Amino acid sequence: MPFAKFQFKAGIDREGTAYTNAGGWFDGSLIRFRKGFVEKIGGWARNTTNTFLGTCRKLFAWISLEGSKYLFLGTHLKAYVQEGNNFYDITPIRSTTAAGDVTFSAVDGDATITVSDTAHGAVQNDFVTFSGAVTLGGNITDTVLNQEYQITTIVDADSYTIEAKDTSGVTVTANASDTGNGGASVVGTYQLNVGLDNYVSSTGYGVGAWGAGGFGSSTSLSFTNQLRLWYADNFGEDLIMTPRGGGIYYWDESAGTSTRAVNITSLSGANLAPTVGLQAIVSETDRHVLVLGADPISGGARTGSSDPMLIAFSDQESITEWEPKTTNTAGSVRLSAGSEIIGGIRSRQETLVWTDSALYSVQFVGPPLTFAVNLVNQGVGMISPNACINAPNGVYWMAEDGFYLYNGSVQRVVCSVLSYVQQNLDLSQAYKVFALLNKEFNEVWWFYPSEQDGTGEISRYVIYNYLENSWSIGALVRTAWLDEDVFTSPLATNNGYLYDQEWGQDDDGSPMDNVFIESSDFDLQEGNDIAFIRRIIPDVKFYGDNTSSGVPTINMVLKTRNFPSESLTTNVTKDVSNNTDQLHVRARARQAVLRIQSDDDANSANRLGVQWRLGYTRMDIQPDGKR
Repeated sequence: MPFAKFQFKAGIDREGTAYTNAGGWFDGSLIRFRKGFVEKIGGWARNTTNTFLGTCRKLFAWISLEGSKYLFLGTHLKAYVQEGNNFYDITPIRSTTAAGDVTFSAVDGDATITVSDTAHGAVQNDFVTFSGAVTLGGNITDTVLNQEYQITTIVDADSYTIEAKDTSGVTVTANASDTGNGGASVVGTYQLNVGLDNYVSSTGYGVGAWGAGGFGSSTSLSFTNQLRLWYADNFGEDLIMTPRGGGIYYWDESAGTSTRAVNITSLSGANLAPTVGLQAIVSETDRHVLVLGADPISGGARTGSSDPMLIAFSDQESITEWEPKTTNTAGSVRLSAGSEIIGGIRSRQETLVWTDSALYSVQFVGPPLTFAVNLVNQGVGMISPNACINAPNGVYWMAEDGFYLYNGSVQRVVCSVLSYVQQNLDLSQAYKVFALLNKEFNEVWWFYPSEQDGTGEISRYVIYNYLENSWSIGALVRTAWLDEDVFTSPLATNNGYLYDQEWGQDDDGSPMDNVFIESSDFDLQEGNDIAFIRRIIPDVKFYGDNTSSGVPTINMVLKTRNFPSESLTTNVTKDVSNNTDQLHVRARARQAVLRIQSDDDANSANRLGVQWRLGYTRMDIQPDGKR
């Protein structure tokens, strides 16, 4: 009897049941569709063994005039610039005390040091560097004190605690001789307040750091008790960076990686520069700096409070001049549709800005208006500030009700996994959603936190191939991603490390596990009678680093059932290698499911360096009776 050839439709479809999508794919992870066929995604490896502090949610790359390549990383604790293999801390300084304003006190047998500083303005986990201190008399020496510390607890507005350590980070315990206070020359240099690694949407007990405030107390949402999202853009070879809801900061490339970013209000010649904002964007060609959600000017000064619908812009080619004059092009405009600006992105000859309910186009038109602001569409808000991305055919973004494309007009992108994503998306942490471009494979990705995983953190993704109009899904933890451009491969972050993505075939030197694709149910003999499957002829192409030195293998799994309401039964799991001709199986049922997966329990020598691509699968199916 001739073999039946199974050619499944490209893309995963979860909009119906597993049975209604017969002839298609229903589930998968760490796979993609390319030219209609399934293949394993590329691997990843650490870009450097060096680590950074905090959860990174922003990557931005640019090149200096001398050709130096830089990468900005914004975490909830710090701001970094990477050059070469090193991460340089450029976190802005919030305040510096006068000499003698800071004193220390220690307790015999304890590493906890209480620091007194009137109206210190710090929050838990902030970083402070002490200088000018002398020994407390015992183990707590000047070397122990004069270094950077992360604040452990906030005692009150005038004091906090740190844990004493030596310069290698080992805990140091005070003894009975540590009775001093550090002397009269101690200076405390406080870095920008840290943010949270979690999104909160309202006020009340628990909004701030754990244990802060009394039960039943109310804490207002602010810059320091909200999810920290950074934004970055280059102004020539220099960097503009904005923590959402905070100030606008400037890093001068020519000053070197040993210098920190500074608030633009402190720059020479700064005039009425915004003191807070949601995001800063440098507009294309005309080089104005746009601050979304800036504080307005009132009575000749900035108010210090963000107007969530205001866009302020600098004078052309200036980062310091913000006062609207007849002799310059500085100014501001307030949007009307919506209640707050969610985010924006620089696109081709325009800047796109989303509020919670509309999309605007901001285009440079020259004096006297400077910018023309046009309402593109209402009712198409964005789910999070980083949920939009530029692609070769337009700008894609994710809203609560689906996915959209803008290429002169707004188009809804039909999504075959929309219900699956919406049902799994943890809306309480939706501000963590971010979009990315993987242009080598014509893909736009969205990473999102999943209720199914219950971590409150990014754990899953959805991919759209915009050339082939196919969707896929999967599980992977990445908190930020940057496509190849300045650097030769995509970059991504997770757990304090920077990774090169689409790099090799493995998981940072280990075999990549949980790679699979699973079909929807397909009928055997039209599904009316019991059929017997006796052989499978696989069509799998293996390539990668393993093909010459090992025997790469994957698993082919056959599952069956007689009725859609029944649970699937795994009939057989067979290894498929680069020299497998056919698989002998015995399975009787009305309908079946085919699953191809990584051979996670195989010898590592046969799993490392494995890349595979699936072709057509043929099965020997005969009419049969159930015995």
